[in-house]
Amino acid sequence: MATFKDVEDVLNALEISFQIVEHPPALTTEEADSYIIGIDGVRTKTMFLTNRKKTAFYLLIMDDTKTLDMNEFKEIVGANKIRMASEESLKEQMDLSAGVVSPFGLLYNDAKDIHVYFDRVIMDEARMSFHPNTNEKTLFLATSDLLKFLDHIGTQYEIIDL
Repeated sequence: MATFKDVEDVLNALEISFQIVEHPPALTTEEADSYIIGIDGVRTKTMFLTNRKKTAFYLLIMDDTKTLDMNEFKEIVGANKIRMASEESLKEQMDLSAGVVSPFGLLYNDAKDIHVYFDRVIMDEARMSFHPNTNEKTLFLATSDLLKFLDHIGTQYEIIDL
């Protein structure tokens, strides 16, 4: 089962500093944002997507105020159709439940077959925020440290323009 402790252990092993804000469970980005007002760092939205046949999975990370154009994204990734992946797929691929999707779930993607994309506009931000495998905490870390984490766990990523 995906836990915050697993995230904390990996970040500490990599000597990555981070800030944790504890709060009541937050199921939406708007709700989570209400608990972290005034803290520096881009508020992110992480979406777990799939193609029509569920043969490819995508993790898209973007500013939480931005709306995704699914048609534009499907063109970028070369898929016929893109949609939100099911809770079942999320559990199978990253051992996460709905409302907790973040790059930290990639710790559990042993096949390393989830395609990770960042919207370019957030990559110049000094810090980003995510749920660390629980929706009762928000974790802030340096953008460069998030990339260090992904490199460490063997997950490739691509930066795209949305």
